[in-house]
Amino acid sequence: MKSHSLPLSPSLNRFQCSSPGASFFRQTTLTCPPLVPLTLQSKAKGRVEGLCSIRAMGPSSQPEIETKETNNKEAKLWGGRFEESVTDAVEKFTESISFDKELYKHDIMGSKAHASMLSQQGLISISDRDSILQGLDEIQRRIEAGEFVWRTDREDVHMNIEAALTDMIGEPAKKLHTARSRNDQVLTDFRLWCRDAIDRIIASIKNLQVALVTLALNEEGLIVPGYTHLQRAQPVLLPHLLLAYVEQLDRDAGRLIDCRARLNFCPLGACALAGTGLPIDRFMTSNALGFTAPMRNSIDAVSDRDFVLEFLSANSITAIHLSRLGEEWVLWASEEFGFITPSDSVSTGSSIMPQKKNPDPMELVRGKSARVVGDLVTLLTLCKGLPLAYNRDLQEDKEPVFDSVKTVIGMLEVSAEFAQNITFNHARIQKSLPAGYLDATTLADYLVKKGMPFRTSHDIVGRSVALCVSKNCQLQDLNLDDMRSISPVFEEDVYEYIGVENAVKKFSSYGSTGSACVANQLDYWVAKLEISRSRSH
Repeated sequence: MKSHSLPLSPSLNRFQCSSPGASFFRQTTLTCPPLVPLTLQSKAKGRVEGLCSIRAMGPSSQPEIETKETNNKEAKLWGGRFEESVTDAVEKFTESISFDKELYKHDIMGSKAHASMLSQQGLISISDRDSILQGLDEIQRRIEAGEFVWRTDREDVHMNIEAALTDMIGEPAKKLHTARSRNDQVLTDFRLWCRDAIDRIIASIKNLQVALVTLALNEEGLIVPGYTHLQRAQPVLLPHLLLAYVEQLDRDAGRLIDCRARLNFCPLGACALAGTGLPIDRFMTSNALGFTAPMRNSIDAVSDRDFVLEFLSANSITAIHLSRLGEEWVLWASEEFGFITPSDSVSTGSSIMPQKKNPDPMELVRGKSARVVGDLVTLLTLCKGLPLAYNRDLQEDKEPVFDSVKTVIGMLEVSAEFAQNITFNHARIQKSLPAGYLDATTLADYLVKKGMPFRTSHDIVGRSVALCVSKNCQLQDLNLDDMRSISPVFEEDVYEYIGVENAVKKFSSYGSTGSACVANQLDYWVAKLEISRSRSH
């Protein structure tokens, strides 16, 4: 032990001291002889931070300082069998608190349920339980008030909260991890987080569905070209087209609901992998946390990530649907189409071309789908070669999930915002309708109704279109003699089937673009989504 002398103020009777190497002394007021931090230079070990014991001497003398070199890293909660602390590089590489602090609410929820169960089973006292619950409440308050200090040397959200609880209430906190491992703890937190995230995504899906149905109600009767292969195909009602996206989004919500039901089983109490010999009640904690039941197999409970894969798969499908909507609206906003005009509030400009008005939000919806799909691929690749049960690789499962959820919710929200801020250009759409012989299939149906085999009618209508191309006209512009030169089956009533307005009127099959069918579809969605028709105008 080395001895050093430092001047000590005669008036210093009480003072604050702290050391990065000893959490016990953090924010603690001590009376003399206290401990103060000291940085020494040692030839053997370089810079050393330690604790100094100061013993005050007479007013005319210098205090004697005794130093004890210490490791400036806090002892790990799992560090009993270790003689050396991890290196800075290892600590930095293995920490997860930088991202898994997102789970703090759910970690505290799980710990509260676990503490209550331990008390109920006689594994901790009621007094210890109450101290733990009160301490956890205070930690949550501090976190949400921005007062909590997250420490990388405490590795993750679980250790940060448990160590802070130990600092706060002492010995009772050391009993909280009874019959629990971080393996089952993190999966309990993660399942709870994913369950809440699914609920948020479903709410955002409904919000976009409402925006699309409202848009459809405002555009009842508007006919637009329908496309296959990005070529003109058949006329469709715009509400019919918009409701196609509403249907897709509904299946997206259904997949998430199914995923939620499958993930809603509780791993807590599975411990590291084999369970425990202590008399815990897993059904009690499962019920307290709103799970359906405990997971049946403890090995499966701590190694399973298929609920994450299913969740990210559902998100990816949702993102693809949104990307397709984005693509369509980006095209429709172009000069080449000109079917929609986004308001200035959902458009951006160019830094060099002053005339530009770009539908950037929907371009980014299209682009961000790649992130969501990438998050799924990351998890699939992460899980593909892992043996049972838990492996540290699985620490990497959270960031892709957090990113996927944030991105999908953002895509849904901005798509709804965009839908509420576009105008359909009726004149431009109307002008575009004659091109492409959109009524050709309806004309083929006319011949079928006259008793002609469809393949024959297909050929005759094809020749009719060829005649129009040679005459540079539309089907409705052909006179009856021209049509009868191709087939004598054509009669005067043929003109009730050609032209886009007539063609749309002839659709009658369930789910088709016929006016009555689309009206029924609108009624269904208005009722299901609880939309007031008055809000659409």
